[in-house]
Amino acid sequence: QVQLVESGGGSVQAGGSLTLSCAASGGTVRSYFMGWFRQAPGQEREGVAAIYTSGYTLYADSVKGRFTIARDLAKNTLSLRMNSLKPEDSGMYTCAADARSGPRLSPLSYNYWGQGTLVTVSS
Repeated sequence: QVQLVESGGGSVQAGGSLTLSCAASGGTVRSYFMGWFRQAPGQEREGVAAIYTSGYTLYADSVKGRFTIARDLAKNTLSLRMNSLKPEDSGMYTCAADARSGPRLSPLSYNYWGQGTLVTVSS
């Protein structure tokens, strides 16, 4: 089964950029549907971006045009490039993977999760 470890979180001012990375082991990112989720305190976990095994990408409306999800097949990693960050983008960001089909921005579609990396955007 795949293990996932995120990195790259931190504090940034509004308008800034961050790139998150998710290193996979025990499986290849090519073989799984993968996604990025975030959760702010007191709020439900929400899907931010997903990438299908085919390479097709999907984004939440709130991040479309600002965030980019990508796979590095050589490094077996998943990334999330976040531009034009807003305070409402703050939260714990977690990558997830699953081999089953399903709504890709729903946390119910994923069985494997990393531990998360914290993003704080100040105004």
